[in-house]
Amino acid sequence: VVASCTVVTSISDIPTGIPVHLELASMTNRELMSSIVHQVFPAVTSLGLNEQELLFLTQSASGPHSSLSSWNGVPDVGMVSDILFWILKEHGRSKSRASDLTRIHFHTLVYHILATVDGHWANQLAAVAAGARVAGTQACATETIDTSRVSLRAPQEFMTSHSEAGSRIVLNPNKPVVEWHREGISFHFTPVLVCKDPIRTVGLGDAISAEGLFYSEVHPHY
Repeated sequence: VVASCTVVTSISDIPTGIPVHLELASMTNRELMSSIVHQVFPAVTSLGLNEQELLFLTQSASGPHSSLSSWNGVPDVGMVSDILFWILKEHGRSKSRASDLTRIHFHTLVYHILATVDGHWANQLAAVAAGARVAGTQACATETIDTSRVSLRAPQEFMTSHSEAGSRIVLNPNKPVVEWHREGISFHFTPVLVCKDPIRTVGLGDAISAEGLFYSEVHPHY
């Protein structure tokens, strides 16, 4: 089943069995964010967000690395991975929890991570790569990646976690999408070819998530 999107005014309007994607937006009200985490997350299937939204989320809900006031440059991959893992473990679907959330697409300027609960999604490698590709083409307003107008700024090596004994990953240019696993959750990381002189950035996060969903396959469990 290929994921699809429909615009509705309320989650309660959506028929049972229809996958729902929620794209977060910037906010400053911690109480509102906390209520979204506890009340809305269990009702959606997929989530998209950037680094500011991820950090504010973990600060609002007392998650991992919540004492961090801001990212110091490029968001640390291990910290991002820890927060994504926590969201899916604490608020995602499990045998003991009635939640539909099984997928998170994280996007920051220089890399993206797709985190999924095992057994619910397929084609993650193509999905995360497609999101990274559209980030470069839309920002530069080109049909395909123009190598003269983009640059690679992603970390060349990183730890997959800081909350536990994570692995050290060194990027291989021939296989840029990296995959790792942690307690029933799969992570797919891809660097992004960043547009040097961006022309179109409005709605870029929406475009990234939409492209990732277009290439994703969801396995119904209803």
